[in-house]
Amino acid sequence: MSDKIIIFDTTLRDGEQAPGASLNQREKLEVASALTHLGVDIIEAGFPISSKGDFEAVKAIAKSIKGPVICGLARAIKKDIDAAYQAVKFSKGPRIHVFLATSKIHMKYKLKKAEDEILRLAVEAVKYAKKYCSNIEFSPEDASRSEREFLFKVVEAVINAGATTVNIPDTVGYAEPEEFGSLIKAIKENVPNIHKAIISVHCHNDLGLAVANSLEAVKNGARQVECTINGIGERAGNASLEEIVMALDTRGDIFGNLKIDIKKNQIYKASRLVSKLTGFVIAPNKAIVGTNAFRHEAGIHQDGILKERSTYEIIKPQDVGFYGVGLVLGKHSGRHAFSERLKQLGFHLTAQQLNKAFVRFKQLADKKKNIFDDDLMAIVEDEIRAIKPLWQLDSFVVNSGTQITPTATVRLKKKGKILAVSSAGDGPVDACFKAIDKITNIKVKLQDYRLEAVTSGKDALGEVNLKLDLKGKIASGRGSSTDIIESSVRAYIDAINKIESK
Repeated sequence: MSDKIIIFDTTLRDGEQAPGASLNQREKLEVASALTHLGVDIIEAGFPISSKGDFEAVKAIAKSIKGPVICGLARAIKKDIDAAYQAVKFSKGPRIHVFLATSKIHMKYKLKKAEDEILRLAVEAVKYAKKYCSNIEFSPEDASRSEREFLFKVVEAVINAGATTVNIPDTVGYAEPEEFGSLIKAIKENVPNIHKAIISVHCHNDLGLAVANSLEAVKNGARQVECTINGIGERAGNASLEEIVMALDTRGDIFGNLKIDIKKNQIYKASRLVSKLTGFVIAPNKAIVGTNAFRHEAGIHQDGILKERSTYEIIKPQDVGFYGVGLVLGKHSGRHAFSERLKQLGFHLTAQQLNKAFVRFKQLADKKKNIFDDDLMAIVEDEIRAIKPLWQLDSFVVNSGTQITPTATVRLKKKGKILAVSSAGDGPVDACFKAIDKITNIKVKLQDYRLEAVTSGKDALGEVNLKLDLKGKIASGRGSSTDIIESSVRAYIDAINKIESK
């Protein structure tokens, strides 16, 4: 048995299916690039048949991303498989991932098909996909609730048909670790040709057991783990990549020092990027990447840490890319120091991006006495993702207080022209949003709004993440400034520009 664990990242497919996590093509390419730097083995880039946009995004990733295998998902239907191949064929390592449900509940209520027909369709789909490329993965959907004897039969048949990876999904997060581990062990013991394929697992987190189930599967012979950055995904999400990787890395004594090609010091950066682009804020107590993951408040813990870090820390913060919030730069810092610190933080900007980011840095330095790493990361991430927007903020003025109705006058620039509107609202932020609605003539519903301080202090950079709903289509926006109203306005305009681009 191989000692290599294949990390199959499905952030751009299953992760993006989380409500409100929709990404545009440029953002998907950015995530795919981050995953490549992280060192994932396989990127499941999307479900090409699901929409033209998804097809084009998968195609763009297959054309531009070098290194990881690029995978496209398909139902056991010829048109799905055709679309998947047409999207991933530009990759040097294309994979088609075919799935078909095998549990009684799915066969009866969703597919309305008998076992014999499911078996036939699975085999036919794998054989059809095999005509396109050699790297074929098959998933018996809802495997953890399937009858074991039938599951063994399907797995054996699809391997004979040409599947090189067989993925065992806990589709609804129903399994518990001992049960799921025993299922993987039973597949190894009861499928005669299982040595011809890699066993993969794809666990959902409905009961909070996705990581535990995945790790138990590894103990019992699984050699590919399907996971997402920050554990995002449908419902309660998927197994978290960072938790899987660090558990295997930290507990080599339990898992047998398995080989993983992930560059651990890129974990925090990838986590932060996915959080910013999806608008899903990471809980402070989130394992590995939460802001409290390496903070200690209890006096006895602090004393222990000062004497020897291993007393209360089993992972070094810098191992996963945390650089802390130490003071790094001020208003008198030059371009060279600024550039060098960004390189240390893992950013490699073009000359144009560096120039724009440096201007933002100087503007921030005039407002804040102390600039921290997280401040730098916030403004640089803005510039990396910056595109020429249709709408740009020119200026805004608000008038608010306890005894008056809040009003705002907002001036936006579009194609060189300035448009200004005044509006009243429940508060200064609401007044600004209503003014923007009038200017753009786009009627949206504010679905979610979150404000966080990037660092500590009264002059902290405030970061707003919000989501706008336009007739069921969700667009996320992000903005940062030392002025929280400006942060809100910038985030709202960012989301409006995404709606316009769609």
